[in-house]
Amino acid sequence: MQTESYLALKSRAKNIVHSDIFDAEPLLLSHQWPQLQQAITAIRQKVKAAELWAPHLHKSLGGQGLSVSQLGDLSALLGQSPLGHVCFGCQAPDAGNAELLHLYADERIKNEFLKPLANGDIRSCFAMTEPAMAGSNPTRLNATAELKDGYWHINGHKWFTTGAEGADFAIIMAVTETDKPKHKKASMIIVPTDTPGYSIKRNISVMGSEGHGYFSHGEVIFNDVKVPEHNLLGQRGDGFLMAQQRLGPGRIQHCMRWIGIARRCFEIMCNYIKRRHITDDETLAQQPVMQVKVAESYAAIEAAQHLVQATAERIDQDGYAAAKHDISMIKFHTAQMLQQVMNHAVQALGGLGVTDDTVLSFFYREERAARIYDGPDEVHQLSLAKQLLAKFD
Repeated sequence: MQTESYLALKSRAKNIVHSDIFDAEPLLLSHQWPQLQQAITAIRQKVKAAELWAPHLHKSLGGQGLSVSQLGDLSALLGQSPLGHVCFGCQAPDAGNAELLHLYADERIKNEFLKPLANGDIRSCFAMTEPAMAGSNPTRLNATAELKDGYWHINGHKWFTTGAEGADFAIIMAVTETDKPKHKKASMIIVPTDTPGYSIKRNISVMGSEGHGYFSHGEVIFNDVKVPEHNLLGQRGDGFLMAQQRLGPGRIQHCMRWIGIARRCFEIMCNYIKRRHITDDETLAQQPVMQVKVAESYAAIEAAQHLVQATAERIDQDGYAAAKHDISMIKFHTAQMLQQVMNHAVQALGGLGVTDDTVLSFFYREERAARIYDGPDEVHQLSLAKQLLAKFD
């Protein structure tokens, strides 16, 4: 529900996104990492001063305490820039990890990790996906954690651990219950990244870019890493359940972020084709083929926006369980929409579209994986189809 106070918050956020954050993007696109970090730090101070920090967190943790639908709506605004969520302190994976710590950590862990994470003083990463196992099936993991003499001894090989470079701690999914059913085998354990045996093998090159810090995906090794027993989050064997609870709100934010990206790509495309002359008298915008792409893109964005917003409102009213098939639907539908709109925009800009002179190529490179991470399209499509067909038994 968009209350008057929320609309005022969103207006303040829009001013920062469209001025400070857009202005900092060239530092990202030109890989000027030290200067970019300075810019992010300065913008974060401005965000906090405007009482916009950590919109996903409860007010008791220094956040704004937004509802799911409000947070989704704000994510569409922040998603218009790759720097949006980072500057507002609600970027993945920190946002999801903070939620896990809030729900499942004891007071000692909350004081050590949650409070500085919520304030933006430290960073985290989430180590689940493994190179040797299908990432679409998180019940199949090779990483293990064995409890001996009050310590977890962890061994594993993870990759696509987003933001591992510069993170102060990792939350690892590892098998602790070898004799239990597949959905009860894994647990989540906190590992400070300065623990002996923890190492980053590399930042994975994604379509030619290794990225840096927030904007990187690490390959991480856990070689007999030893952490105290109390670093366990929740109960032993509840890792899969906790991961599903973490992904629910995350998918809403991802989908709305993708809508924000799509709107930015659409605006860049329209501004370009209106100015780009193909003859002395005609612009690209006057060509029927371009007009079709504009119409298709706009309709696809609007449809996705309404679908995701309706899902968020249903979650606010009835909870995540009631919106299970809606969440599967918006995940693959919005990811496919985003790819279509990005592709139209890149094509419309021609050679310029594949350069880093605009943000399009960054979006295209980084967000093609939208149809893969947090469950590939096919998994969500199968899940939705099974739920729908069950009604006809």
